[in-house]
Amino acid sequence: MPDARHAAQQTGKFHFISGLPRSGSTLLAAILKQNPRFRAGMTSPLADIMGVVIAEASSKNDFSFDVSDQRRIVLLRGLVENFYAGPEAAEIVFDTSRLWCSRMQMLGALFPDAKVIACVRQLSWVLDSMERLVRRQPTGVSKVFRFDTNTTVYSRIQALTDPRGMVGFAFQATKDAFYGQYAPGHLLLLTYESLVRDPAAALRAVYRFIDEPWFEHDFDHLEYSANEFDERVGMPGLHTVRAKVEASERTTILPLEIFNRFVSESFWLDPKNNIGHVPIV
Repeated sequence: MPDARHAAQQTGKFHFISGLPRSGSTLLAAILKQNPRFRAGMTSPLADIMGVVIAEASSKNDFSFDVSDQRRIVLLRGLVENFYAGPEAAEIVFDTSRLWCSRMQMLGALFPDAKVIACVRQLSWVLDSMERLVRRQPTGVSKVFRFDTNTTVYSRIQALTDPRGMVGFAFQATKDAFYGQYAPGHLLLLTYESLVRDPAAALRAVYRFIDEPWFEHDFDHLEYSANEFDERVGMPGLHTVRAKVEASERTTILPLEIFNRFVSESFWLDPKNNIGHVPIV
């Protein structure tokens, strides 16, 4: 039988990766996981599971009167800790979800020392990247668009940027975190452009932010994919990371009227917006 003490091994610190899709969160996780002290990966189900627990511990459940605020905190903290406990427990865990930026206050209550790294990218190029994935599968259909086979680039962009859409929600959640009271000291914005153009400098900034000693990463030999998940949602390549980190110049495939509509949406580029002095890399 397995050693019960080993199976119950607890993880140390928790940090969280969030932000916009197609903006480097999977790439960041692929780099971080090279450090043997770290555990990181693509989006996990943890944030969604916590959402169910939060709902059931609210007045939605007739018996929730017996769940105090302190008990709720202990319950949710234990959920995170136990999710990552066991033989594969790591000193430091990075959990990824676009939901974390919308839950900064909750994370502050559960893990006061936790940091959130929000990956961002110019919105026009996020949408361009999503459209490229769609066009790779001309005979397929994606869960992202509710398996609708009657779409155009215009309706797809509208669906993505809807407040409840894959990009729209993440964008608003990132803005919520950026302007929120819990941003100072707890939030870092990592731009895709910096990550791919100078990964060493970008990662050094991340290490300083989380106050961890530097680990020498290999930016030419990365390895990460989630083919089963990507196939399931109908977007092969959604979480595939190329072996070498490098920037690539290209022309957009979006109609210019769409591309230009979102060019000025990069709120993090205007210093006047950074009232919380959030570090931006």
